Amino acid sequence: MTEEGSVLWDPGEASARQREFFMARAPFIAYGGAKGGGKTWAVRVKAVGGALMNPGLRVLIMRRTYPELEENHIGPIVRTVPPEIGSYVAATRRMTFFNGSSVKFGHWAGEVSELEYQGQEFDWIFIDEATQFTERSFNYLKGCLRGVSPFDKRMYLTCNPGGVGHTWVKRLFIDRDYRRGGDPEGDEDPKDYVFIPATVEDNKFLLKSSPHYLKMLSQMPENVRRAYRYGDWDALGGSYFSELRRDRHMYEPFRIPAHWRRYRAMDYGLDMLAVLWVAVDEDGRSFVYREWTKEKLIVRDAARGILERTLPGEEIDATFAPPDLWSTQKDTGRTMEEIFRENGVALTRADNSRVQGHMLVKDMLASREDGRPGLLISRDCSRLFADMTAIQADGDNPNDAAKEPHEVTHTVDALRYYCVSRTAPADPPRSGEEEELPEFSFLGGEPGRGYLL
Repeated sequence: MTEEGSVLWDPGEASARQREFFMARAPFIAYGGAKGGGKTWAVRVKAVGGALMNPGLRVLIMRRTYPELEENHIGPIVRTVPPEIGSYVAATRRMTFFNGSSVKFGHWAGEVSELEYQGQEFDWIFIDEATQFTERSFNYLKGCLRGVSPFDKRMYLTCNPGGVGHTWVKRLFIDRDYRRGGDPEGDEDPKDYVFIPATVEDNKFLLKSSPHYLKMLSQMPENVRRAYRYGDWDALGGSYFSELRRDRHMYEPFRIPAHWRRYRAMDYGLDMLAVLWVAVDEDGRSFVYREWTKEKLIVRDAARGILERTLPGEEIDATFAPPDLWSTQKDTGRTMEEIFRENGVALTRADNSRVQGHMLVKDMLASREDGRPGLLISRDCSRLFADMTAIQADGDNPNDAAKEPHEVTHTVDALRYYCVSRTAPADPPRSGEEEELPEFSFLGGEPGRGYLL
């Protein structure tokens, strides 16, 4: 037996594509494309087979939700692995094998999972249905691939087109568009990424047990059929904000001229506070120049953190916030707006119309008469840009952005509150206070005009 399989499943039953997945040795290996390609079975075989063949190997299998994890991995593996080979402990969701290897089963519940996996180390990580994960969660889990064990650290991903992770999976494994030089996440080496396409024909067990599955796929709407039947990554759209471009909407940070107007916009809940700082120039163009996110803050601490991150001399014209902060709390009879105000942050009530707000964000992302977008985002605001890239259209209302996964909505909601609110362009500087404004640069290398670096 080799690393490719397991004594518990006959690897000879695998398709050529599945065997290619078993034998791949790149740091990041993605398998899939079309629906029904036998991805989940391949994950179980590779994970358990690798644990049995490599004493001391530490494996993590991830799904987006626990019910999916239980149905697709925990249940089948526990039923298949004899107790003398591996023992499963439900409390820790971990199977430990007789040779010291282990397989931990996890699901991703947003930011709270970052605390759960902080400091943990694994040799192999499997992300099953990776397009249901955000790029932020993918990058965080990459940080868990570490340790002093002798095994090559690898991440195995399975995926179909569509979902919150469509854009980043397509970028890395389909378009092979890699970020090099100066990116805050570090250079991406093309040699590290391997994609193994699969279709339903690679899953003979499914075709045998469900002979009508191919017909069902063929009867889906055209774009869905192309994606799920043939693995066409261009058939389904990615982000709700499809017009967003790194080289067009992101700029290198520069010193904001003193006479520009400045605003803040925030989304607040105990699960997450998201705050954006936005400057407006004389032409009414908006520059998001600072962001802050933090979970589990009471109002007093949230207000303190906002003030600490607002620099001396920054005159904020308004701080836009959702209308639910004006709701009276049953236990205290007070509003959160009142508590924010008492702690030094006066709020301006924003309209909470989702469709109107998101459409106004799109409108500000569009080109103005000078060819530049009306809204630009600093490279320092990487969380906002990543969340906007990840968020999908609502399945029931394509004019609205999706509300799930919740962790990508906070900064987007804060931006929506800004865009739906009434702001004013900066007044020209007073006589004698003019600033010389040389060019600044976009991430795409194209220079902007008239702004101070």
